[in-house]
Amino acid sequence: MTQPQLPATTALTEDPALQTTAENWFEYPVRVHPHHTDYAGIVWHGTYLTWMEEARVECLRSIGIDYAELVRLGCDMPVVDLSIRYHRALRMGATAMINTRILEMTGVRINWAYQIKEHTTNTLCVTAFVTLVAVDRDNGKIMRRLPPTVQDALTKFSQR
Repeated sequence: MTQPQLPATTALTEDPALQTTAENWFEYPVRVHPHHTDYAGIVWHGTYLTWMEEARVECLRSIGIDYAELVRLGCDMPVVDLSIRYHRALRMGATAMINTRILEMTGVRINWAYQIKEHTTNTLCVTAFVTLVAVDRDNGKIMRRLPPTVQDALTKFSQR
């Protein structure tokens, strides 16, 4: 399966991955602090990646997968593909909602979708897709399968 491509900005409302109702998304709120921004007070582009990872880790925790425990079990889940589109700038002092959900799981490959919206206006600021792959920490090779408890929790979450 290939990574979903981002639609043109004018076509965003036509993308089914971006039209899902809120109950299918994990929501992670953030506030824009000075250290998140550049000198103009606009969120630095790399900050969005940090927020996306925080949201993903918290989403996993919310379904019973402690990332630190996953690492102790010998499983890393590095990002192997990332696609991000910036639509609107977030500014210092704003609040935002990082929404994430699993689009698809194929073996040990997990595709996540993201929407970052300014909280008070619900303005779409960023859309992104991230692909993770489970890797054995000891030998650095892609795992044949996820640990069963992780697989079960991710399957339940992705089917909600």
